Amino acid sequence: MKIKYLPIFGFLIASLAPSVLSQVPVFKVTPQQSSVKFFVKSSVALAGDFKKWDATLTFTSTDVASGTLDIQIQAASVDSGSGMKDDKLKSKDFFDVTEDPVITFKSIKIVQTGPTTFDVPGTFTIRGVSKPETLTLTVSGAGTGSGDIKGTMAFDRKEFGMNSGIPFIKIADRVEVNVDLFAKRVSGPPISLKQ
Repeated sequence: MKIKYLPIFGFLIASLAPSVLSQVPVFKVTPQQSSVKFFVKSSVALAGDFKKWDATLTFTSTDVASGTLDIQIQAASVDSGSGMKDDKLKSKDFFDVTEDPVITFKSIKIVQTGPTTFDVPGTFTIRGVSKPETLTLTVSGAGTGSGDIKGTMAFDRKEFGMNSGIPFIKIADRVEVNVDLFAKRVSGPPISLKQ
């Protein structure tokens, strides 16, 4: 008797799945309209971006606090505009791309701090060293279904084992990371935001 009802239960679960999924906002980040950059104060300009990376913005409900932002960067894709600087940044003194090719930021939640501002605490990992860091975001187009997410995070490079310098260049310990992500809601309801 139980076996004969299994197909019915399977059908009910399958038919419910799309309606459950439709209740969750689904966003897509477009890399072509986005960027991940860095800046270090130094005696010679030291700034650039990463050419290969991926970002996902995921929500489990319409509550903005249920969201997570994960970013994965291919460290070897660093581009400072100088081959010499790039080689040094890729070396074991800095990113150590051979041993640790991926730089990651994995958030644990999103905290709305104002009508268009958010704090995103998470774990930042570089060179195999992980520490808690917070990405501060400003969103334009909030509530419209698409918009720019601009964020800043700063960290002390020496806390992650980057103790060396670059010959003939004096560089600061503080590294600033800037993300500019274009995100679009592709399905589901809008995020509930405080006004």
